[in-house]
Amino acid sequence: MIEFEDVPLLRDPIMIAAFEGWNDAGETASSTLAHLIAMWDAEPLCAMDPELYYDFQVNRPQVSGEGRDRKITWPTTKVFLARNTPLERDVLLVQGIEPSMRWLGYTRELMSLAAEVDVSMIITLGGLLADVPHTRPIPVTVTSDDEQSQLRYDVEASKYEGPSGIVGVLSDAARTARVPNLSCWAAVPHYAGGSPSPKATLALLTRLEELLDTLIGHADLPDQARAWEHGVDELAASDDEVAEYVHSLEEAQDTTELPEASGDAIAREFERYLRRRDDEED
Repeated sequence: MIEFEDVPLLRDPIMIAAFEGWNDAGETASSTLAHLIAMWDAEPLCAMDPELYYDFQVNRPQVSGEGRDRKITWPTTKVFLARNTPLERDVLLVQGIEPSMRWLGYTRELMSLAAEVDVSMIITLGGLLADVPHTRPIPVTVTSDDEQSQLRYDVEASKYEGPSGIVGVLSDAARTARVPNLSCWAAVPHYAGGSPSPKATLALLTRLEELLDTLIGHADLPDQARAWEHGVDELAASDDEVAEYVHSLEEAQDTTELPEASGDAIAREFERYLRRRDDEED
């Protein structure tokens, strides 16, 4: 169980959660969460008891080190606290592997922590495989089951029906507890989803900047994204069927996006460019 005794008084905290596994195509969500932990100097706050929620034959413990320094690291879910953020509020960052069992108890623990520190919003991150071309901007979809959040962030309710991962379960728990929530999903090209996709991670991070109305350092993600796209270009060039398929996806997406971006979208992009330039000059 999560212990709350050492949790300090927080400033209007929000919770951002991502999980490895079914909800994490191209390692998009987990990489975004790891990036936030690094950029915001987040520190470990607490962790769940792995024996309650994980099948160790599915997610095996890892052995590392030599001699007396050898240790076993158990698969679990950790919560980090970020206080060094530009948001003027604290952020709980939930980094974990999708649990193997007891999802209801697992979700109750996270929601109990959220209630204990009075979390004012929960944002979940995900990545899914989709029929999108790697040569175009990665689509990021944001939904919410909370009417207030839908109006504030100009997003729609999710219309998805089908099997759910832990991300969907946590979002539903937030709705039931009347905690404002957002669910952000990046679409990863399914023909290139077998390896990490820094381009999708960068797209998810950029959308998160818009939602939080702040800048988050990108570090070397843009360079990684270009290298990833170049690598997939080479893959497509070596296979005529893949190249033809990518071309058909490009045509379909370009047609869907006509007419060109609205004036509001262009204005937001230009404002973000100016803010990032000013931040780099400082």
